[in-house]
Amino acid sequence: MINKVVGDLAAAMAGIQSDASIMISGFSNAGVPTTLVRALGAMNLTGLTLIMNAARRIDECDASLFNDRRVDHVITTAFRGPEAAPANFEQQWKRGELSLEILPQGTFAERIRAGGAGIPAFFSPTAVGTSLVEGREQRDFNGQTYVLEEALTADFALLRAQKADRHGNLFFRGTQANFGSAMATAARTTIVEVAEISETGLRPEEIHLPGIYVQRVLQAPRQDQIA
Repeated sequence: MINKVVGDLAAAMAGIQSDASIMISGFSNAGVPTTLVRALGAMNLTGLTLIMNAARRIDECDASLFNDRRVDHVITTAFRGPEAAPANFEQQWKRGELSLEILPQGTFAERIRAGGAGIPAFFSPTAVGTSLVEGREQRDFNGQTYVLEEALTADFALLRAQKADRHGNLFFRGTQANFGSAMATAARTTIVEVAEISETGLRPEEIHLPGIYVQRVLQAPRQDQIA
């Protein structure tokens, strides 16, 4: 019988190696997989590419990922913090110690969705006329200029959901869903931490993400105020 529930963090994080690309769910505090992120920080990996909506949240969750220079590249939509206290990864970027790709939030979401759908690239009007599109292919369609955006995929996706069953079907509470569902489709291996495991299985109307996109589920009750 299919059972994607793992018993500990070591089993959940198995196979993640240096130079991996990792998508991490979360919008503000909702849906951030804090347990998995902290476990990633304890693995002493290097050369990581992190793909997430707000990189500052990861820095706040486990500062060791940036403090110990384990991240080489960040793809994000929001990277600035208060001027009085810039995040560590922001300071590293300014010093040229890591590379940073900043995307409009809708483009970020669509590049991930395209990656999960097997679409290699698409044209978007967003950001045309700004420095974000310098050096990239642009074309006109029906009198409007568009920029080519390539799909985003990753080796791993780390997500948080409220509940799962042994098949890996997921139920997200409120805005926990954010980018998680798309990331699960665009990653080779999806690892999810959840507050609850349903022993009887989720009802069809509860399934927000089918288990076919999930490889491992770890029960990890919330230890802080991140939803």
